[in-house]
Amino acid sequence: MLKRMISGLLILFFLAACGGVDSQEAPEETQQSEETETEQPEPETEETSKGEGEDTSQEEESDEEAKDSESADETSAQPEEEPKEPQYKLGANWSFEPIADANPQVALITIDDAPDKYGVEMAKTLKEMNAPAIFFVNGHFIDTEEEKEKLKQIHELGFAIGNHTNSHASLPDLTEEQQKQEIVGLNDQIEKVIGERPKFFRAPFGQNTDYSKQLAKEEGMLVMNWTYGYDWNEEYMSADAIADIMVNTELLNHGANLLMHDREWTYNGLTQIVEGLRNKDYELLDPALIQTP
Repeated sequence: MLKRMISGLLILFFLAACGGVDSQEAPEETQQSEETETEQPEPETEETSKGEGEDTSQEEESDEEAKDSESADETSAQPEEEPKEPQYKLGANWSFEPIADANPQVALITIDDAPDKYGVEMAKTLKEMNAPAIFFVNGHFIDTEEEKEKLKQIHELGFAIGNHTNSHASLPDLTEEQQKQEIVGLNDQIEKVIGERPKFFRAPFGQNTDYSKQLAKEEGMLVMNWTYGYDWNEEYMSADAIADIMVNTELLNHGANLLMHDREWTYNGLTQIVEGLRNKDYELLDPALIQTP
């Protein structure tokens, strides 16, 4: 009986020892499994992904820069716009005659004594109405940087700039040297501001001399006076009055060369004048179509 009890205890002890070995080996398998997972390739991190995105972006920017560069090269390679072929020439009584089959029913708008107080605003009004014109400049109106900026604005709006002498003096009363300074000297000033010399010349009071005509020809300028104008007369110093006479005068004919000035009442009546001329089927003459020396 005692032997059986001892044998039973020995069997139980042996089974307990076997179970302890199994329980200790299990953690080793778990650790090995964790080590195996650690050895797997690392997933793509946020920093890695961001870095690759930056490289792609830089490549795209480089491509865009290359395209912009090519576009700039193509633009710079484009030829400058060629001058328009003359369609009108100065005829009798300072009016314009068509060359070949150009429309005869035209009128030219000119603004003298610019750029005084209203020149820029007049240019803006004409620009909005798609109405071409020549602005004849006096040198004493471009003495300051502010005045030069006004001239530059008028030119950049697309308007032709004419020479109306430096001081608006009566040319027959001046020596040849003085006339040269009044005309050629002003061309030099204008060129410094807008980068080109005038192609049109109008003497103050319409008083030309043989020498002033010679200078204009040497400078490649067309000498022109006008067919009619009224805005220096007191009775026309209102918007309605000047608009009415400029459009309804019997002097309005084909090729008319209209004289106006940088004045408040003319500026205020300018829209009515343009509309009135067009209502009478007059086309406003583009100075670029006028034949010059």
